[in-house]
Amino acid sequence: MTDTRYLVHGVFWDGAPATEAGHDGGSPVLRLQSPAGDFREVSLRRGIRLGFDVTSPGRSCLGHHKVHSATSRTHVLCSAGAPAAKGKQCERCFVADHSRLIHDFHRGGYVPDGLRTYLMQEHWLYVATFAGGASKVGTASDLRKWNRLAEQGAVVASYVARAQDGRVVRILEDMVTREAGLVQQVRSAAKAGALTGPRPAAELGDINARHAARVRSLLDRTAVDGFEVADERWVPPAQAAALCRPALRHAYPHALDGGHHGFTIAGLSGANALALLDGTDSEFVVNLGRLAARTLVLGEFSSAVPAVQESLF
Repeated sequence: MTDTRYLVHGVFWDGAPATEAGHDGGSPVLRLQSPAGDFREVSLRRGIRLGFDVTSPGRSCLGHHKVHSATSRTHVLCSAGAPAAKGKQCERCFVADHSRLIHDFHRGGYVPDGLRTYLMQEHWLYVATFAGGASKVGTASDLRKWNRLAEQGAVVASYVARAQDGRVVRILEDMVTREAGLVQQVRSAAKAGALTGPRPAAELGDINARHAARVRSLLDRTAVDGFEVADERWVPPAQAAALCRPALRHAYPHALDGGHHGFTIAGLSGANALALLDGTDSEFVVNLGRLAARTLVLGEFSSAVPAVQESLF
């Protein structure tokens, strides 16, 4: 057991993409930052035991990023060690973060040279469908085309356009939201909740196919230049299958804003883990994204087993 207190940055899926059904792809990790600023990554693959104690109330600022190119960025520690005010950042770091400028680039907003280089690489437009049937339109850079959807926790997804740069793809994204009614965000709580009782894979596939076909039809008629329509299916990681198939599960009953937690990970979809608790055969869905910007200590901890009543059929 260690006494080092880590600040949680979140769940990230790095590594090579899944290339075919049954392939895991990626290397999902819980990314932690020590007080000195160095990073540690804890594997979240199937079979891993994760134990931690959330030691501090509230959330702390995660600092900000400076983007230097398509492949290079620097993380800058919060100089004040301030509490988080806007989600996961203090006001000062939020203003300094290059990432926030991405969303206005296609509207003529200013971006520094390094971020401009990142945005001028190829980007993809996708339609993602989640376990409950909710769907969204989104974008991904060519370098993280697969990983972006893995981190989103999609169950089914289709690439619908390949754009020459990040400006064009965001123009298309806004057009799809405006004219096809697809949202650009699905709440993390909704994704987690849907995984306690996912809809059948075939049903989700049909939902995604209908949305993707509608978007491609819209793209075929647009006067926007600088892209080509795509018809490509995203390959989900095999480690998400245990969470995404219909089964009886429970929402994790303990808040992640304090206390001891420990369980074995039996699957992972986005930031949501299928957790096996000591002393029960019940399965629980834990939204590990709720740990972001919180401080914890790793160790041999265990989650208390709640009193749950399995549904009878």
